[in-house]
Formats: sequence, structure tokens, C-alpha cells
Amino acid sequence: MTDRAFPRKPSSPTPLRRRLVLLTAALVAGTALLPPGVAAAAPLRTDSWEASARALGGGATIVPGRSGLVRISGYKGAALPAGSSLRLTAPVGARVTETPLADAGGFQGSVTADGTSGSYTYVRDSASGSWKDGGYPFVLTVDERAVPGTRLPGCAVVLTDAGGARRASGSCAVTVGMPGPTLTEPAGGTFVSGAGRLAGTSYPGARVSVFDAAEHKVCAGVARIDGTWSCTPDTPLPAGANRLHASAAFNGVSAVGEDVDFTVTAQEPDAAH
Repeated sequence: MTDRAFPRKPSSPTPLRRRLVLLTAALVAGTALLPPGVAAAAPLRTDSWEASARALGGGATIVPGRSGLVRISGYKGAALPAGSSLRLTAPVGARVTETPLADAGGFQGSVTADGTSGSYTYVRDSASGSWKDGGYPFVLTVDERAVPGTRLPGCAVVLTDAGGARRASGSCAVTVGMPGPTLTEPAGGTFVSGAGRLAGTSYPGARVSVFDAAEHKVCAGVARIDGTWSCTPDTPLPAGANRLHASAAFNGVSAVGEDVDFTVTAQEPDAAH
């Protein structure tokens, strides 16, 4: 939000300062722009609760087509009784698929049919739910077409009391992760002669580097539009047991593939010699 500048009036600093404080609080509460005659959803609060209780947040890095856990925490306000609820609205390009804390500790979880949001409701009658625990988990699944390294917009979280009044709000940061590359040539557990060509798959456009067991770079290449990549070792792989893995980087995110073990056999001398 862009800060607004107000002219100074030295003759009456106290009223001006008070108006600035009230206007800032109204903007935070979302009531400053209400037309005349329209009541705010909740009374305007100017005490320390307003600043301390609204900082909800969480985040995760999730690979396209996969699921990840986003834990929402940060509430510092007063304990809320049964009927209070925490709702997470999924960002664009993802959907909520599970609320794993459901029916645990007095909290009941639910997910909308289309996955646009998920929520927890405090249902215990004997005491007030604090909402100050280590985090409330939501499982999000990212669309398989999402581009690695991008931040999905639109994730929002809101905590309301039993009457539906907003008590805290915030957002979550969901970054699209990098799928792990594969090394398919040579295949694991095989015996090869020379191993002059290494190949596999990765996200199109990713820079793929191959490393040996000592983390020395063997060769590197760029994944093609169809997701395949290949490269030739700068020096021949040694005869005997070898262990290699591929690492891929794209758009500021990276991932490491699984180790592949294979054996390089001694090349037979040329028949001409």
C-alpha cells in the first residue's frame, strides 16, 4: 500500500497526529474506504492486539504435480473459544487437498470440493483454543504445469472468532520447486564399456550437471524441449565401479537426482592392433 502524504499544520499538531493514527488503523482494518452509512464488519481497534495478532504466515516449496505441507502460525492474540476458525485460500495454480490435523486436539478440518480452500474449526467446548501452537498444517498440491522458480500468487489465511469476526490474517508463500533430474544412461547396475555418453531427463531448459562420488563435475548439458539431456565426460570414466548423480538448476531453484551405480569395463584393444 502506498503511503499517503498529509500537509503539516504546526498550529494544531495534536489533532493532526490523532487523525493520522486513526486513518492508518482504519486502512489496516479495511474500513477507511467504506462509503457513508456502511458499517464495518468489526469495531475498529487501536490497541496493541491489532499489530501483534495479524501476523499469520507460512510457506513451502512444492514440485509441480506434487503435494507439500504448509504450516500456518504466528497468532499472538487472545485465546478463542469453540467455533473459531482458521481458513486458508489456495494460491493460483494449487489446491488444498488435505487438513491432516482433522479431529485431533479439538480441531476439525475440512476442504472444499474444488480445493480452493481448507479450514480448521475449534470444536471443544470445555476450553478456549489458543491457535498459538507450532503450526496448523494444510496439504497443497501444485499443478503439474507450474513453472519451477515461480511464486504462486493469491494464498491467504484468515482466523475468525465464533461470531465470524476477523481476529487475524496473513498469507503463505508457495514457491514452485524443481523436479529432480534423472540419469538413465548408463542404467544402474549395468556393465558398460567406456561410458562415453551420459543421458537422462530433466525440466526443459534446465542446466544439468553430472557429478561423481567425490562431487567432481563429470560433464554438463541443457535439457531439450522434450526434457531429455545428454553430455560426454571431459575425461573417460575410470574402469571399475562408478557412482554418478545429476543436478539440475532452473529459474533460481535446483534439485539433485538419485545416485546411479554402474561398472565400467576395460575396453578391449582394437583388433587392428
